[in-house]
Amino acid sequence: MKTIERYVFGSFLSSFTLAFLVLTFVMTIGLMVQIVSYILSGLPIRLVGEFAMVSFPETLQWTMPLALLVSSVLVFSRMSADSEIAAMRACGVNLLSVMKWPLIFAFLCTLLGVYINNEIVPRGHEVRRTLKSKVSVDTGLDVLEPGRVIDDFPKLKLYFGAKEGNWIYDLVAIDYTDPRVDRMITASKALVTNEGRDVSLDLYNMTVDPLDAEHPTMARASRFQYVVKDALKTSTYRKKDKDLRFFEVLEKLKQLKIAGKHAEGDGNVKGTERNFLLREKSALKVEFSKRFVFAVASLCFVLVGIPLGIKAQRKESSIGMAIALGVSLGYYLIVILMLSLNKNFAIHPEYLLWLAVGACFALASWLIPKNL
Repeated sequence: MKTIERYVFGSFLSSFTLAFLVLTFVMTIGLMVQIVSYILSGLPIRLVGEFAMVSFPETLQWTMPLALLVSSVLVFSRMSADSEIAAMRACGVNLLSVMKWPLIFAFLCTLLGVYINNEIVPRGHEVRRTLKSKVSVDTGLDVLEPGRVIDDFPKLKLYFGAKEGNWIYDLVAIDYTDPRVDRMITASKALVTNEGRDVSLDLYNMTVDPLDAEHPTMARASRFQYVVKDALKTSTYRKKDKDLRFFEVLEKLKQLKIAGKHAEGDGNVKGTERNFLLREKSALKVEFSKRFVFAVASLCFVLVGIPLGIKAQRKESSIGMAIALGVSLGYYLIVILMLSLNKNFAIHPEYLLWLAVGACFALASWLIPKNL
């Protein structure tokens, strides 16, 4: 490595390390607060550690590309402002060779991002969802947040608006224990306790509609004891698309392709069923493409950040941060917009996701010749 290349790459690595540490700290503050709350509420340290080990690496899919963008803009804008870029040009130094090592480093970060997004992040999603079935009810209530539907209990969906200790308030539950009828249960408050693997809900001011299959009418009671059998028994979680790793995604895509061919050849299959298969296949392809688009952001940000930094020609770090913010917002806004179209399989949103990557490469192909 030549002296100039070593100097530029050393400055780039130093800036990247600092930006990476700062961004990681900022993006993990909420996670650390959540972990501390779990510890204070009595959640077993082993489970807290398992949660932390899969949650912290997930931030890399955001912090690595952003740190690369910030370091690219700041380092090359400083060199341009200090006339170092002009001096290199005057000495006949090819600035493409100066860009070589930051780009190689960004490519390696892209490969790491592909691994993280296809192996670590799906594992994190799965662990967080299965974590709730491994803990006791006392600590489980701290994991199960109010204001969302909880479907981890067997044959019971649960929603509550607030909680204090083992008391939950504004409870709404759907009971599926009787295959003949689904019952809706409401209560103003409930005390949650456990006996072995069973969870007991001591309901106050409760209503149930209907009472049972033989009595299809609403019933009321000032107090009622409802027991969920084997609620704390470790259950097998059915994986969602976000939980599937690389080869699992490929296998499911293969199965959906086979099912789609059978559906096309079977005249008895309804159009709605075919559309369901197409939507499911499209959603899986969108999830798969999203992982690669997030990983390629590392390379895209360096390609765009270096010529933008040279063009800035200002010492103020605020200018560089504004450029980095604009590029990153533009990239992720395009991705989010395309993700919102994932249900419309006819327009192939899995390909539209790559518009953000194409836009960055097009911008880089225009900026690099003008500034090098």
